[in-house]
Amino acid sequence: MRKLTMCVQLLLAATLGMNAQKPMTAPKGGKAISDKLIGIFFEDISSSADGGLYAELVQNGSFEYSPAERDGWGAGTAWRVVRPGHSLGLLEVKMDNGIHPNNPTYMRLTAERVKEYYDYKGWKGYGIENSGFDGISVKSGAQYDFSVFLRNYGQAKQVRIVLAEPQKRGQEPKLLAEAFITADAADWKKYSAVLVPNADCKKAVLQILVQTQGVMDVDMVSLMPQDTYKGHGLRKDLAQLLADLQPKFMRFPGGCVVHGGGDGFWNTYRWKTTIGPKEQRRGLKNTWGYHQSMGLGYYEYFQFCEDLGMEPLPILPCGVSCQGTNGGWSMKGYAQDVVPMTEMDEWVNDAIDLIEWANGDPATSKWAKMRADAGHPKPFNLKYLGLGNEEQITPEFCERFKYMYERVTKAHPEIVIVGTAGPGSHPGNGDFKNGWKLAEELDIPILDEHYYERDSFFLSKRQYDNYPRTRKTKVYLGEYAAKDKRLIDALAEGLYLLHVERNGDVVCMTSYAPLFAKKGATNWNPDLIYFDNERPYQTCSYYVQQMFGQSSGQYYYGDCVQFKGDAAGVEQPQVDVHYGQSVVLNVEKRKLYVKLVNASAEKKVADINLSRFPIKKSAVKTVLTGEANDENNYEKQPVAPKTETMKAQKKFSLDLEPYTMVMLEYGM
Repeated sequence: MRKLTMCVQLLLAATLGMNAQKPMTAPKGGKAISDKLIGIFFEDISSSADGGLYAELVQNGSFEYSPAERDGWGAGTAWRVVRPGHSLGLLEVKMDNGIHPNNPTYMRLTAERVKEYYDYKGWKGYGIENSGFDGISVKSGAQYDFSVFLRNYGQAKQVRIVLAEPQKRGQEPKLLAEAFITADAADWKKYSAVLVPNADCKKAVLQILVQTQGVMDVDMVSLMPQDTYKGHGLRKDLAQLLADLQPKFMRFPGGCVVHGGGDGFWNTYRWKTTIGPKEQRRGLKNTWGYHQSMGLGYYEYFQFCEDLGMEPLPILPCGVSCQGTNGGWSMKGYAQDVVPMTEMDEWVNDAIDLIEWANGDPATSKWAKMRADAGHPKPFNLKYLGLGNEEQITPEFCERFKYMYERVTKAHPEIVIVGTAGPGSHPGNGDFKNGWKLAEELDIPILDEHYYERDSFFLSKRQYDNYPRTRKTKVYLGEYAAKDKRLIDALAEGLYLLHVERNGDVVCMTSYAPLFAKKGATNWNPDLIYFDNERPYQTCSYYVQQMFGQSSGQYYYGDCVQFKGDAAGVEQPQVDVHYGQSVVLNVEKRKLYVKLVNASAEKKVADINLSRFPIKKSAVKTVLTGEANDENNYEKQPVAPKTETMKAQKKFSLDLEPYTMVMLEYGM
């Protein structure tokens, strides 16, 4: 029987092998382009991580917020004392003998009197309550993993863990879920329980109530939904929206978050303090003025890249601060802090150690063993590494970047280094010229350009048409967006991406920025995805990015589409014409994609000739359309793509309505 089963398995494997599609040969006339043009850029801005993509529901569970952060309340942020039954006690912030030097702060609860309030049956104890991120959103019947580190003094203590719906003053709270644990260890010990709410609640609170008199220390409070994206601790709906973009890579953790947050090198993002057990990670204030718990750290970033099939592109600081440090811009220029050259080896080693952590053998590498101990013995296969982010290209920057670049590439020549072209990466900008000069001097493989402009820029500029083809350095457009979230802005970005595809031999990667913004905590507009505790909504730009992410390929064809009224043989108007086209072939998927954008108020007619391609009999048509000033919001989303199946034709005309993007997908 076992032999028969093995034979069947072999037969099935052979059948699947015969049916699997083989890459096709590209017809003549195509230009080789990058098939990794569309990626994502994740930065913890506008509460994108804690309270966002990271599914943790407790805010400040480690009590490490400092008074220097946004609200100024420090360790008590999102917490308050609760004492049902008029219980009495004392709450103290302590920092001696904490769980770990990276996480020194904890709370000491001293329950002096524990009494049951005669009106509120069962409600007693002295403790603390967490309100989450503008409330804790829970669903009836869902399972939530609670955990906490406790250190007990004296007799063992019963501790009641409660999820409740707060009521008005003088009313009994509505109990949603509860569990009891016994604190019995004289040293730090992790306790856990599962809470299952009996009703939905958008603004629940979590209470830790000591039921026994005495002293107890509390740290690392966590409430995590069991249902997360692939079980890896990320909020399911937000992670799925990113998966639906079909991104080819992810750049992280920033952005300006990377290099010091404007406060100096003391709080620079250091990857080594974001891995390992979460109670050993070092949280810090970021450049946007709020706390990062690092529950979403480098391990989780790499794991998410693996889950979505994206190439990880981590960005490391290179000994030069963000130009916003210590007041930012002044009449004398940017205020830029630099690490002494005698200390640069520390920053070099951080980069080399990261490569070892991601790719090394646990049997021979200290850092790779840490990766394996965290649950990932196989390497992450890191291929790209960014050094620096948007720093002003000063002589001091050039000296430090060159020092770091030469040593990292010598140790790991297989890693593709991404450099920076500085802030405001436009031709004519001094930093831009200096950035490219340094890139050409060092033969940096990829240079990262950033710019945020009005829709008029993206409608009219076609700068990559004029980039020299002799350069060894390719372009990564790492941050860009039109400065609004209307349909016309998204279509302007779409037109610009058509131009990028046409120049996919020069531009190898792009990523819209920023990615996420939370309602009530937004630092920057526009963003690709907006969300609250209950739901997200996609902007018009999201759908444009999605259509480009779905239609990646290795070859571009510029002579398959002709707009009526254009001169024959012209691939696309060069300046200030608000319509365009792109034809991309993916030889690995055996798919052909035709994209058309009309950002004008007039209907356009496109003559399409696909005679050279062996297309199948049906095609999928996706249309994004509306009024120029339409935009999506929490209450309504008037702009969303509509998809239909149509008969495939090799030669035909297509009407392109005003303010519309169309994508045609053909199998072969």
